Amino acid sequence: MFKKILVANRGEIACRVIKTAKRMGIGTVAVYSDADKNAVHVQMADEAIHIGANAASESYLVIDKIIDACRQTGAEAVHPGYGFLSENALFTKALDEAGIVFVGPGKRAIEVMGDKIQSKKFATDSGVSTVPGFLDVIKDADDAVKISKQVGYPVMIKASAGGGGKGMRVAFNDNEAREGFELATSEARNSFGDERCFVEKFIVDPRHIEIQVLGDTHGNVIYLGERECSIQRRNQKVIEEAPSSFLDEETRRKMGEQSVELAKAVDYCSAGTVEFIVDKNRNFYFLEMNTRLQVEHPVTELVTGVDLVEQMFRIAAGEKLSIRQSDVQLNGWAIESRLYAEDPYRNFLPSTGRLVRYVPPLEQTIDGCTIRNDTGVQEGSEISIYYDPMIAKLCTHGPDRATAIELMSDALDQFVVDGIQHNIPFLSALMQHPRWISGDISTAFIADEYPDGFVPVQADGIVISKLSCVALSMEMLRKDRLDSLAGRLSRHSGQYRSNWIVKLDHQSVTANILEREPGTPVEMLVSIDGADPINVESSWVPGEMLWSGQIDDELVSVQVRSITGGVSLRYRGVAMNVRVLSPEHAKLHDLMPERTIPDTSNLLLCPMPGLVVSIAVKAGQSVQAGEALATVEAMKMENVLRAEKDLVVLEVKVKPGDSLAVDAVIMDFVV
Repeated sequence: MFKKILVANRGEIACRVIKTAKRMGIGTVAVYSDADKNAVHVQMADEAIHIGANAASESYLVIDKIIDACRQTGAEAVHPGYGFLSENALFTKALDEAGIVFVGPGKRAIEVMGDKIQSKKFATDSGVSTVPGFLDVIKDADDAVKISKQVGYPVMIKASAGGGGKGMRVAFNDNEAREGFELATSEARNSFGDERCFVEKFIVDPRHIEIQVLGDTHGNVIYLGERECSIQRRNQKVIEEAPSSFLDEETRRKMGEQSVELAKAVDYCSAGTVEFIVDKNRNFYFLEMNTRLQVEHPVTELVTGVDLVEQMFRIAAGEKLSIRQSDVQLNGWAIESRLYAEDPYRNFLPSTGRLVRYVPPLEQTIDGCTIRNDTGVQEGSEISIYYDPMIAKLCTHGPDRATAIELMSDALDQFVVDGIQHNIPFLSALMQHPRWISGDISTAFIADEYPDGFVPVQADGIVISKLSCVALSMEMLRKDRLDSLAGRLSRHSGQYRSNWIVKLDHQSVTANILEREPGTPVEMLVSIDGADPINVESSWVPGEMLWSGQIDDELVSVQVRSITGGVSLRYRGVAMNVRVLSPEHAKLHDLMPERTIPDTSNLLLCPMPGLVVSIAVKAGQSVQAGEALATVEAMKMENVLRAEKDLVVLEVKVKPGDSLAVDAVIMDFVV
């Protein structure tokens, strides 16, 4: 086995690889850019080497710098993680020439399967069912339109070297094909250094299901069940699970056996994934093979008990697989939620900044239920514009799907993140969605269910009662503390009042305290709007951002943030501002004027920190609703900003190459 390995990556996957290496007694070397000098993966590794500037093209993608770091530290092998150089055949060749082991498949497998165009041709020649399309490189935007018409709309324009949702666009007409080609090639060039794109038929409402394979250098290949990754947004996976609720044993076996045969055909030796799209009749079509570790690999590890990173190390060191196909058993159910630094209330635009608070739920296994969090950040970490916006992968595992979903809901409620915008409210809402709970999903799920974007979940009566009890318990504890400080003024503190009005945004309920023991822990018996008494117990103390306690027989966790005169509470995707008032104060509160929002309809504001890629209009130009105004890049994704209505451009205030902050004015209009 290796004595020392280098991890040619960053963030959560670098941390994940380092954890297994340390458990195996292997020394670790991290590499880092300027932006990552204080990153968690740098702190975790035994050694760390600086490899360049912030941009990946000047650091993590520079082969010579990775090899030089190996030479400086004596690293015998390189684990590439995913993304960056993980599927770069030139990288594996350079490592081989330098006498350094690549912890991944051989050069041939990467060349054939790492290239989406070549892999489809290879799969077709091998008798594997593939998606119809044009498997040659698109020359330009005009060629993209011509080919798209031949294939038949809708089509998917995809980067040959793509992955992680980068360099992918769906087109339903000529204009979208032209624009999609330009965006896909640009993203592919910036993310992978390879702008080649191809076109394939876009199958409407498929399920995205992938098979995990393991192959050694002795010709042994097995599959470890499937993962379903159908919950996607803009071709970026959001939630994954293992196994799939859709497959039957026969389809699972056929997909697994076909994946094994494909892997054997390219002499595959490492962990890899064969991806399929599956239609409503369980017909499956080869999509691509990822010749690397997948982001969502933890769910497979949780249901099989196999450490895939350990297997990659052992295979790279020349060991035979110790696992046979008959040994593979799928136990229970696992779910992964990807936590992204993005604002779900602003069309999921990237968010950057410092993690002022970052407290994940406790990783643990109790009574067959597991919470796992793969992350590459900590409190105080900086989320920059230079890399992928994913900050953590929260996983739960239980004996069945319903239990895993409930565990995930609870874990998301407990996940404290402040300083940036994040998608936890969206993930929490997904966990409560009836279609997700029933397993009636497809890759169009998010587009179908949230066609106008994500809006806050509306609280039902049960949630209103829970949040009212939580807010009331906190207010009573606050009054108890005021009483102990005020001394002789205690008679005026209001702590002896039993009737209260709880205002939740624009809703109001009456709350009557039937029984209460002052002090901590809180113990109360409460009636909401005259309903049956609810027992409330909690050890929460003022200042904590997470209220944890028991409401009747249910353990509940609620996010808490202070606002003027009350608290902001978040629970199961619901976010509400809550105030506990006496009936007299409630009447006066209703008379308070609401704050007006400034009118910015004549301005184009930058929705996130980013780099101006291009400006599509000029001063004096008339623009129609939906027309592109500018393109801003953030976290390796290009975002096209469009006109919301017909207007005339008055002045353009920025130029390509400018770095912008949130709400920076890009241009103004005459409306």
